[in-house]
Amino acid sequence: MAYERDRTESRPLSDRVEELLAHEGPLPIVAAGDPVLRRTAEPFARQLDPTLLARFIAALRATMHAAPGVGLAAPQVGVSLRIAVIEDPAPVPEEVRLARGRVPQPFRVLVNPSYEAVGSYRDAFFEGCLSVPGWQAVVARHAKVRLRALDEHGRAVDEEFAGWPARIVQHETDHLNGMLYLDRAELRSLSSNQAMADRWNDPTPARAARDLGFLLPE
Repeated sequence: MAYERDRTESRPLSDRVEELLAHEGPLPIVAAGDPVLRRTAEPFARQLDPTLLARFIAALRATMHAAPGVGLAAPQVGVSLRIAVIEDPAPVPEEVRLARGRVPQPFRVLVNPSYEAVGSYRDAFFEGCLSVPGWQAVVARHAKVRLRALDEHGRAVDEEFAGWPARIVQHETDHLNGMLYLDRAELRSLSSNQAMADRWNDPTPARAARDLGFLLPE
């Protein structure tokens, strides 16, 4: 079985993407425990021709919508390429918007992205992941980041993101570096989705920090 897996992964990425796209409906999302989520993804260097790239991006977007989520990285569907998509309609109450800086984000494709902190301030909020279904935990992240990437047409992106959009950018870029949000999480905050609905569905995690016994960044 190991041999068969290694042989499959040695095939050209384009073949693996074609095979994925041959199935109807959303792409299968890889769950934590699969090694593809722990590898540094390969930089995109035209391994997919423009038509196949466009089809793959469309499938990532459809899969993200179906999940539903606000971001999806290629390794989450088993493709170790530095490509991610993000989109957030931000249908949240006003108090949540103000507390988290969650504002709508249009659909974007991030190719070979990297980010750096802008300033030293960090925000901490509950965060989940499509590859870690059923659980959420508090993660402290940079409140503002500078993103450098390419878009799907090869045009340079150099933009600052703040609030929840900055969180999405960091989360998805981390996926491309073999990281899950749990690597950065306060594990005392780890909560099931049911516990989130019953106990911790506040705009901020202040009450969870008090009751579960962990510190938030000052």
